[in-house]
Amino acid sequence: MQVKLFYTLALWAPILVSAQLSGSVGPLVDFKTKAKNKTCDITDYGAVADGKTDVGPAILDAWGNCSTGGLIYVPPGTYSLATDLELKHGESTAFQLDGVLARGHEGSYQLILVRNCHDCEFFSGNSQGVVQGYGYEYLQDGNYGERLFRFQDVSDFSVHGFAAIDSPAYYLVFDTVSNGEIYNLLVRGIADLGMTDAFDIWGQNVWVHDIEVTNGDECVTVKSPASDFLIENIYCNLSGGTAIGSLGTGTNISNIHYRNLYMNQADACYLKTHNGDGIVKNIVWENVIVHGGPYPLAVNEAWGKDVGSTGVQVQNLTFRDVPCYDITLDNVNLWTEDGDYVEWSCANAYGSGACLQEAKDTGDLATYTTAVTVTATPYVQP
Repeated sequence: MQVKLFYTLALWAPILVSAQLSGSVGPLVDFKTKAKNKTCDITDYGAVADGKTDVGPAILDAWGNCSTGGLIYVPPGTYSLATDLELKHGESTAFQLDGVLARGHEGSYQLILVRNCHDCEFFSGNSQGVVQGYGYEYLQDGNYGERLFRFQDVSDFSVHGFAAIDSPAYYLVFDTVSNGEIYNLLVRGIADLGMTDAFDIWGQNVWVHDIEVTNGDECVTVKSPASDFLIENIYCNLSGGTAIGSLGTGTNISNIHYRNLYMNQADACYLKTHNGDGIVKNIVWENVIVHGGPYPLAVNEAWGKDVGSTGVQVQNLTFRDVPCYDITLDNVNLWTEDGDYVEWSCANAYGSGACLQEAKDTGDLATYTTAVTVTATPYVQP
């Protein structure tokens, strides 16, 4: 079944940026002020843009001198990164990547770890910054390597303006972050393999926008615990799409607003759990277009391995301005375990079967809701 979704894109006033956020996001001090205070150019610490010499020690030395109140600068050029970086305990700092950092070794967990940082910014000033993972060296043999990025326990931050290319595994993981803005990023890699999530995010009060992803797994995905996220203007190609999950025990997710999503062979509105426990509530998917995605709108509490708990409570999901057409429901039978009737409900979806309405003009689809009461199972055992 091929499902096509459409939406009408509108211009949004700045006030709508706060649609699901709980407060301000981003660094408290702009990077120009930090640069005026102190700038640490990695070439002053021994970095050579020859694509061979390990730039890791130079970056760590520059970080040591500028991680409080300053800016670390990577000039244009191609640098080999053969050291797993741990950039920690930054306070009012910025990292400006204007060159290419190319993975130069077989690391263990992540190529770049930024942790325990407050009021920080990781960005490209010339929009030409790249982290190149050479993931094909692993993936072509069915193996996986290290992640490209992990931002852990980071607050009042922004990440923007560069490209993450061909990761050996996950691309960018945001672990327990708050008051952040993640935007104007490009992720591109092999498009037919799992375990290559582009953005996995959990934390509080995060704005994600203007992202383009081509990969083999999740595009922009919310993990638990998470609250007060606004995720908008997302373009996903050949990927798992914009999902919530997978979720296990202790799930706690609320106030997540996805809007203005464009999916090319990707899934837009997908919530998946392992039959864990906890709660997911107050979720909105708004203004969506999907071409060829297998699960355009889905809630699945039996995804993957069953962890054997009571099931995640799912409350107050809203799919807004997502009319869809060319849907065929053939031999789809929904019934109850303990009653003598069920109600089938169809809203804003067009096609044939069950309670769907036929689309007479796909260029002018009206919203509707149809309910059908079924008093006997229509299923016939083959």
